[in-house]
Amino acid sequence: MRLRFKHIAIAGLLAVATASCMKWDYGNEEDFDTRASGLFIINEGNFQYGNASLSFYDPATGTVENNIFYRANGMKLGDVAQSMTIRDNKAWIVVNHSHVVFAINPDTYKEVGRIENLTSPRYIHFISDTKAYITQLWDNRIFIVDPSRYEITGYIQVPDMDMENGSTEQMVQFGRYVFVTCCSYQNRVLKIDTQTDRIVAELTVGLQPNSIVLDHNNKLWVLCDGGYEGSPQGFEAPTLHRIDAETFTEERRFSFKKGSNPAELNIDGSGLNIYWINNDIWKMAVNSDRLPVKPLIRNRSTIFYGLTVNPVNDEVYVADAIDYQQQGVIYRYTADGEQADSFYAGIIPGAFCWK
Repeated sequence: MRLRFKHIAIAGLLAVATASCMKWDYGNEEDFDTRASGLFIINEGNFQYGNASLSFYDPATGTVENNIFYRANGMKLGDVAQSMTIRDNKAWIVVNHSHVVFAINPDTYKEVGRIENLTSPRYIHFISDTKAYITQLWDNRIFIVDPSRYEITGYIQVPDMDMENGSTEQMVQFGRYVFVTCCSYQNRVLKIDTQTDRIVAELTVGLQPNSIVLDHNNKLWVLCDGGYEGSPQGFEAPTLHRIDAETFTEERRFSFKKGSNPAELNIDGSGLNIYWINNDIWKMAVNSDRLPVKPLIRNRSTIFYGLTVNPVNDEVYVADAIDYQQQGVIYRYTADGEQADSFYAGIIPGAFCWK
């Protein structure tokens, strides 16, 4: 469930009202042993249809395997897969409307554990082997979990946020502090002390900060979509913010055209260039003093929905949701923006994870 609030605000509220436990139906299982490096594609699926799925692409061979979670475990992934993180040879898949985070073996795709009873999880960030944070949609708490025991151990309460319209989103860490964007109807970045699990500072940015990255110079970059026309929180021009992580102060603010919808902020492996979707695919050096005037990759009557950059060779992968009903397409581009490959994934490919 990508946070495109112009379209999903009502659906998000409905998610809370209709929340229910997912039934895990087990069937036949396939055996995989994929030790190659590659790219996981997290396919959201349609809201309330339970058709989220997981794909794996091997860039060296150009081969893709779709629906691998179901094929390896004999059960569906669930309702709206949101994000994925790999740590210590476990891949953690956050499934939003099924209120669960699955841990799988990244080579065999077999489930090894799960964290349940979450509200509407978005992202997981690991502090240590025994502590992680999970952000939530339509919840004013960040969940604290013990991943070694797959258990919820506590919460971080976000001040001045209602359960009905608040959420926390992406996270990055600098030193002992984790920085969290507050997206839905919000305009804040939180600073959390991971030793005390307390919010120690807040910084006001533009409306609805949807993504955050940390660059080579220890600067935070926060992308805000500006809300939407008719929003109770307001509607303004989207903004991109550069924030010094050490002092937690804003250094630069870049403004987009009002009514545009920038999202999916990414950074390359060197930490020297940031990328985002705003109809087209844009690239900007972190030392630039202005927004780029020419996109890296132009939209071709597609719905660019997800974005990632290969941390090794700077190749760009873009997910096309097509019509949000059929299998989406992943386009692979060289670092110069030339198309190198394309392949089908699942329904609404929205996130990626490098192995």
